[in-house]
Amino acid sequence: MGMQTAAHIVWDWNGTLFHDNDAVIGATNAAFAELGLEPITLEQYRAMYCVPVPKFYERLLGRLPSDAEWEVMDRAFHRHYAEHRVRCGLAEGAAELLTAWRSAGRSQSILSMYGHEELVPLVRGFGIEAHFIRVDGRTGPSGGSKAEHMVRHLAALAGAHRVNPARTVVIGDAADDAVAARHVGARAVLYTGGSHSRASLESVGVPVVDTLREAVAEAERLAA
Repeated sequence: MGMQTAAHIVWDWNGTLFHDNDAVIGATNAAFAELGLEPITLEQYRAMYCVPVPKFYERLLGRLPSDAEWEVMDRAFHRHYAEHRVRCGLAEGAAELLTAWRSAGRSQSILSMYGHEELVPLVRGFGIEAHFIRVDGRTGPSGGSKAEHMVRHLAALAGAHRVNPARTVVIGDAADDAVAARHVGARAVLYTGGSHSRASLESVGVPVVDTLREAVAEAERLAA
């Protein structure tokens, strides 16, 4: 059996389908407060954020955090994020775009660096789980790159659904989404509504858009 010929989208979750900027900055500042650091604005966050996350903290601290500091900040971030996220919803137009892509007979999936056990019920709670042939969150420690997770995600899709990486487009809000896509031979479109500024996204060398509608249109073009 060969690979399927239809285009496939791998969606990022946080900052892409899930508009959680307020939760992210609130949780980040709560984590900073536990180490006596000054809060930052969303604009500062989007200008400086990078993966792996300890490198982001290095930009803010002027040095890499110690292992003990990283553990404190990581635990604090996830604890406060869980409290803040309940006030967040799907990005504008996301539900309609997911429905339209599926109705056109094309497949889509989610790969997120949010913990798998937290991600699945959150997606289910928005009533959109049926649009995806696979939903994968992070397993293992937080703070790393998405690339190796993307290898496993695409391998599972190829095995169960014959998804072809060459006809796959990753839509995300972070430079790391483009790195992960390139790692598996897929394409990428980056969306400015999440964790990165437009300037930092444009440095990656893939299409950058301001709305998810534009992202889907660009994905159709790339996968044609």
